[in-house]
Amino acid sequence: MKTSKRIPSRFTVMEAGLLGLSLVIPVALLLRPDAASGQDRPFTSMAIERDEADECRVPKPPADLAETAYLRNGYRAILRILIAEEALASETCTCLLDQFTWDQALGALPRFQTSDNPRLPFKVLDLYAKADALEAQIAEVCEE
Repeated sequence: MKTSKRIPSRFTVMEAGLLGLSLVIPVALLLRPDAASGQDRPFTSMAIERDEADECRVPKPPADLAETAYLRNGYRAILRILIAEEALASETCTCLLDQFTWDQALGALPRFQTSDNPRLPFKVLDLYAKADALEAQIAEVCEE
């Protein structure tokens, strides 16, 4: 095959075709049906299991809990604080997450409220700091 002297080419037509095939084949393998069931593989088949430490981590709040992410994050921090305070009071090192609900976080709002503004009733960063400090105390006590 002859190449032009004016325009240097990095790939011949055959090399370009092979490169194209090498990019298409892996994508086709990902999209093929599962051989065992004959069905498409769900995306969750690639999910990584949570660590044991994450099992007691307060999950993201449901979207219908509050209209903004700021408020939902604040309620999540409040729930973390409530759980940590209960763990310290009861001197337990077991996960208490299943004993608390989002309604309890909503009900505890007056205790953590710093403003009359309904869109910014609390300072989320301050709530995070308090929750982190309490969880650090629990970790320290439970190490002993």
